[in-house]
Amino acid sequence: MRKSFMYILGISAFYHDSAACLVKDGVIVAAAQEERFTRKKHDERFPKNAIAYCLKEAGITIDDVKIVAFYDKPFLKFERLLETYLDHAPRGLLSFLKAMSTWLKEKLWMPEIIRKELGFKGKILFTEHHRSHAASAFFPSPFDEAAILTVDGVGEWATTSWGAGKGNAITFGEEIHFPHSLGLFYSAFTYYTGFKVNSGEYKVMGLAPYGEPKYVDAMRKLVDLKEDGSFRLDMSYFNYPAGLTMTNKKFHDLFGGPPRSPESLLTQKEMDIAASLQAMTEEIMLAIVKHVHKQTGLKNLCLAGGVALNCVANGRILREGPFEEIWIQPAAGDAGGALGAALCAWYEYLGNVRPRAGGKDAMCGAYLGPEFRNEEIKEFLDTKSIPSTFFPDDKLFGEVANTLKEGAIVGWFQGRMEFGPRALGGRSILGDARNKEMQSKMNLKIKYRESFRPFAPSVLAEKADEYFELEGHASPYMLLTAFVKRSRRREMTSKEQKLWGIEKLNITRSDIPAITHVDYSARVQTVAQNVAPRYHALIQAFERATGCATIVNTSFNVRGEPIVCTLEDAYRCFMRTEMDYLVLENYILDKRAMPIFNDEANWKNKYELD
Repeated sequence: MRKSFMYILGISAFYHDSAACLVKDGVIVAAAQEERFTRKKHDERFPKNAIAYCLKEAGITIDDVKIVAFYDKPFLKFERLLETYLDHAPRGLLSFLKAMSTWLKEKLWMPEIIRKELGFKGKILFTEHHRSHAASAFFPSPFDEAAILTVDGVGEWATTSWGAGKGNAITFGEEIHFPHSLGLFYSAFTYYTGFKVNSGEYKVMGLAPYGEPKYVDAMRKLVDLKEDGSFRLDMSYFNYPAGLTMTNKKFHDLFGGPPRSPESLLTQKEMDIAASLQAMTEEIMLAIVKHVHKQTGLKNLCLAGGVALNCVANGRILREGPFEEIWIQPAAGDAGGALGAALCAWYEYLGNVRPRAGGKDAMCGAYLGPEFRNEEIKEFLDTKSIPSTFFPDDKLFGEVANTLKEGAIVGWFQGRMEFGPRALGGRSILGDARNKEMQSKMNLKIKYRESFRPFAPSVLAEKADEYFELEGHASPYMLLTAFVKRSRRREMTSKEQKLWGIEKLNITRSDIPAITHVDYSARVQTVAQNVAPRYHALIQAFERATGCATIVNTSFNVRGEPIVCTLEDAYRCFMRTEMDYLVLENYILDKRAMPIFNDEANWKNKYELD
């Protein structure tokens, strides 16, 4: 008799980074963001393509799914929208009318949309936003019991919440409610420094080391932070509850002028604001973490929510906080809510027993997206008449390692696509971390993005402590910042120490300069053999060729484009940039041998420049 499996489909949609996740008897089968299929960055639409992929990956149809779980409660969000407008009326009418159109057309009709889009006849559940985040953080974590902290822009009402997970249950302690939000506080400065909200926050984080925290005192006027980590914002400086912008004239006057125009020249002011913002964010996060530890008495902490993507703050929490270990959901933003909603349904709604984690991470390295076998790749290359060379595994890794050693930039397309915002060796662009020109070359000729942006290292997990001050901690999802070991650093001359801002960019700071940021930090990915065997094998081969066990790893995309998903995406990105080689599983493509690439789509129309 055929065993009947319990399939649960989790969905997040209609804000940003919509996604789908499929869980089979509590095991994560597949997960992906909609943007990867539609090629619209941060796509917020109903994730029909991501859902179709998840079902295909499992070899089932929607009729096999018993429960669809949505990641928040639309009616509670709508209640907040109405109450916020009534509090500010008649100010904010334009913002209210703009939001109302979407709510009345889509967001209030989620059950009907799910049934119509999917032809689904089963049970539909709605999980509170921060419970979805908390579930995505705790249930896949390697901990049997842990404190949980979720910090983001806003869910229904909550913007910050903490609790604890044990067994198959999550209990909540305290919450901070809208409009008081660390995520929106950070986004307000993202807007003020000229970057795109819900997209450019990581750029502000990367800009911070170029500045000095000169604006911290001014920022303290905006935030009333208590010893227990609770805080309130002075809303007279902000416009986001009722307006179409994040900040107002009072805010602009405090910080010396209007917001920077997008794409205009970055100045020392923006760098100093970024440094100040990062310092304030870390101060608030550390205060909250200390309070959560005091209240729970637990030794492990799980993090989720968009603010949990701030790897610099995460690094300080690990180094300076009271918890022994922390684990961050790799898809910590709204995309991960789809996963959390599905796991809530499995554990909390259905009451299934959570097996002992025993230190095992259930995210499968975040490799939960589509993959393409050599047979499919050969068919693709033959159909397009694209020249390539096939290398068996015993030759492949050494061949690629040697090209990296020679200074080449390599597109690396292997196995399943990553879930979440980080490329982790499935859809990556790789380079030699020892090459002092690699950072500028990748930014300007491959990524087509701002020159100040740092790159991250992938390092053999077993060798990580030889390169970074991680003290034995793993960082599999590139969500922790650590300092380069002192023994590898190059001390600055007195003249170099006097440099300011972007002048710091081209100073060699270590024997792995391509991934050493101006403050000697690096956003580290530790690569374990049992999690990513092929990527691990490549870095091992590079170490044999060079004596260096770390390489540059950046996401396989250009500015304004989502990470590549398919063979077509990878080839198009390869041909539109100055990458030297593309590795599709066991096939290597050499740019010098490629036919002329005829792309009928206009570059600037095809890719939104954010």
